[in-house]
Amino acid sequence: MKKISVIVPCYNEEETVNIYFDAMSKMVREANQDEQKFTIEYWFVDDGSADKTLPVLQKLQKEHSDEVHYISFSRNFGKESALYAGLNEATGDYVAVMDVDLQDPPEMLPKMFDILQEGEYDCVGSARMDRKGENPIVSFFSNAFYGLINKMSQTKIIPGARDFRLMTRQMVDSIKSMTEYNRFSKGIFSWVGFKTKYLPYKNHERVAGTTSWSFWKLVKYALTGIIDFTERPLALATWFGSIFSGLSIIAIIAIIIRKIINPFSSVNGWASIVSVVLLIGGIQLISIGILGEYIGKIFLEVKKRPIYIVKEKK
Repeated sequence: MKKISVIVPCYNEEETVNIYFDAMSKMVREANQDEQKFTIEYWFVDDGSADKTLPVLQKLQKEHSDEVHYISFSRNFGKESALYAGLNEATGDYVAVMDVDLQDPPEMLPKMFDILQEGEYDCVGSARMDRKGENPIVSFFSNAFYGLINKMSQTKIIPGARDFRLMTRQMVDSIKSMTEYNRFSKGIFSWVGFKTKYLPYKNHERVAGTTSWSFWKLVKYALTGIIDFTERPLALATWFGSIFSGLSIIAIIAIIIRKIINPFSSVNGWASIVSVVLLIGGIQLISIGILGEYIGKIFLEVKKRPIYIVKEKK
């Protein structure tokens, strides 16, 4: 019988942990009703929660010590670090990544397991068919992000793809070998390769609590994804610089020729000149900002700081 390790990042999720565990337990009983297909090993990762998430996990682990484990960070390191910590601890034949708020339907896991058992695929992921219940502004920018990164990067990401997936041990070991500090899991899952099948499903809202992902956190996360998996923004900055340098040279030549032909002519239109200067200055600042983002990521990487620090594990 196969063992599935389920990695569940938690940040201020005291209201959802027990609801999630009950839903998963029900799914396991129903999946193994006729035949013992798999067992579950849970790795809950407390990402420095400020509420009572850790005490809830400690109690759950005492009540179900054979299957429930938890890791508690010394502070909030972010979901990406929590996922990586879970991957490092997972011992199952297959490894799943799920959100604790039940936006990732547990009933999909048996189907994912059956597909992997056939041996054709190394990973079965999930992709939302719609974004019902989500903020329209967030939905718009999410769709724009997928379109942008797929045009700019050779690492393709399925629109609407979730972190929720079931992977073989071989694929998990490959992901673990990527020890970069700046992590964007959706890109990493795609970059390592392996044959992946995506299952579509309708969007599920949270069962309780509130999300910790604000709009600006999502924007920052999207920028991390773009910077981690494409150098195109640097190329764009170079192109802009080259284009406007060429235009400037043409403009200088035109002014010199005009002055030779008509020495008494004056250059009118100071407003248009100011506009051009502001435009070029803005492009320069944007280019410097893009360069700064990449340098900042390099700065964090070369420090070689740990991706996370464990305060407690059981």
